Amino acid sequence: RSSWLLLAPLLTPPVPVITAPPCSLCPEGAHRFQWIRNLVPEFGISSSHVKVLSSPAEFYELLKVQIKAAKQRVVMASLYLGTGLLEQELVDCLEETLEKSLQAKGSPDLRVSILLDYTRGSRGRKNSRTMLIPLLQRFPEQVRVSLFHTPNLRGLLRLLIPERFNETIGLQHIKVYLFDDNVILSGANLSDLYFTNRQDRYVLLRDSPEIADFFTELVDAIGDVSLQLQQDDTVQMMDGMVHPYQGDKVAYCEIANRRVMEVINSARTRQELLHAKTFHSSQPGSSLLSQQGSHASGSLKPEPDTWIYPLIQMKPFGIQIDEMVTETLLTEAERDARIYLTTGYFNLTQAYMDLILGTRAEYRILLASPEVNGFFGAKGVAGAIPAAYVYIEHQFYSEVCYLQQQERVQLQEYSRAGWTFHAKGLWLYLAGSDLPCLTLIGSPNFGYRSVHRDLEAQVAIVTENKALQQQLHQEQEQLYLCSGVVSTSTFKQPDRYVKLWVKLVTPLIKNFF
Repeated sequence: RSSWLLLAPLLTPPVPVITAPPCSLCPEGAHRFQWIRNLVPEFGISSSHVKVLSSPAEFYELLKVQIKAAKQRVVMASLYLGTGLLEQELVDCLEETLEKSLQAKGSPDLRVSILLDYTRGSRGRKNSRTMLIPLLQRFPEQVRVSLFHTPNLRGLLRLLIPERFNETIGLQHIKVYLFDDNVILSGANLSDLYFTNRQDRYVLLRDSPEIADFFTELVDAIGDVSLQLQQDDTVQMMDGMVHPYQGDKVAYCEIANRRVMEVINSARTRQELLHAKTFHSSQPGSSLLSQQGSHASGSLKPEPDTWIYPLIQMKPFGIQIDEMVTETLLTEAERDARIYLTTGYFNLTQAYMDLILGTRAEYRILLASPEVNGFFGAKGVAGAIPAAYVYIEHQFYSEVCYLQQQERVQLQEYSRAGWTFHAKGLWLYLAGSDLPCLTLIGSPNFGYRSVHRDLEAQVAIVTENKALQQQLHQEQEQLYLCSGVVSTSTFKQPDRYVKLWVKLVTPLIKNFF
C-alpha cells in the first residue's frame, strides 16, 4: 500500500517544458547583465550594504538581533518553523519586540507577517502552527500567519497521500527574512539544524528600503492567496479569495499570477523611473544648486556599484523568470568563464544538464555526499533517497565521461563530519578573472521541483566592487574546501552501492524530491 501511495503523485498531469527565449548578453555598459532588468526590477546599491555570512550560528544570531531591533516590520518567509528550543527562542524574541511596540506611546507600529508552507507547517501534533498561535492570540492586530497550499494537491490525490508524502506535490519554498529595511536572503529554513550544523548560504542587504519593500509586497501577495491561520488553529481564506484546493484551479492560479506579477511589474516601473531620474540628475547639464542641496542635506547616496535582481519562479502560476534567467546565464557563459554551481540535492532539470554539457564554460559542481544529504539515515522509503541521488549523480558523471568533458565539467562532493549540506546557488567568474562578478543566492535547487512544483525566489547579485567580489570568492572557496573531486572510483566504494529497486524506482519519482 505504501508503494502505491508513493507513486500516487504520478497521477498529476505532466507539465510541459518551456525553454527561455534567446537573449544575448549586453557586452558593454555598466555591467553585462543589464538585460535582466527587462524581466525584473533592478536595485542599484552600494556594495558596503552587502554582507555575506558563512555559518549557521552567525545566521541564527543575526536573526535574533534583527528581530529585537525591528521597529516597523518583520517579514519572514520559510518552508516551516521548527519546534525545538532554538526556534522557541526566536518566537520569544518576536513576542518581546511586539510587547515593546505595544507599550510604546500611541498605536503600535510593528507588523509581523510570516509565510510558511501549509503541508510542512502542519506536519505532526506539535508543528509550526502551534508554535505561532500564542503570538496570534496575544497580538491579533499586529501578527499575520499565512500558510500556502499548492493548488495541485486537491481532490482524490489530497485524500490518498499521507502526511510527509503530500509535500512532494508542491511547496512554498521561498526563504526571505526582513526586518525594517534589512533583508536576509538564504536557502535556510527556520529550524534548529539550520542554526547549528546544516551548511547553507546567507547574504544580508543592509539599509535597502526598495528591496525590503519589494519582498514585503511579494510575501503579502503570496499571503493573500494563502490560508490564514486563526487563533483556534483553524485556517480560512481571505474574503472573496478563491480557495486553493476547493475552488476552481485555473481561476485560483490566474489570481495568484496577477497578484505576483503586479508586484514585479510595479517595482520594475518604480525602479526604471528612479534610474531615469538619477541618470538625468547626474548629467553635465544638471542643476549645480540641486546637487549642492543634496550634499548639504546629506541625502546624496553613493554611486551604486552593485545591482540586485529578484528572480521569481512559480510554475504553478505560470511565472518562470528564474528559469529563464538561469538558462540564459548558462547559455551565454563564454569560453574560459568558470561557473561554480552548488546544490544540496543534485537532480538537475534536463534543460540545465543539456546546457552544462553543451556549452563552453568550465563548471565546478558541488553536491552533497550521501552522508551529508539531509535524508541520510531517515526512516522508511525516505532513507533510500540518498541512494537515489547517488544514482542520478552517477548517471550524470557517466554522461560527462562519455562526452569526454571531465576537464571542463567537474563534480565535487561536500563532506564534513557531523554536518549536513543544504547550500545552493552559483558564482560566475568571467574569462580571465580570479573573482566572481555575479552570484545567485536563494531557495532554488536547480532541480525539477524548483522549476516546476514549488514557489521559489533568489536574487542575482552583480557587483563591480573588488571587496564584495572577494567576499563572494571566499564564500565559494570555504564551501569547496570541504569537498573531494568525483571520479570513476567514487562509485566503486561500498557505501555507493545502489539497490536494484532504487534504480528502477528513481526515474519514476525523481521529479518529486
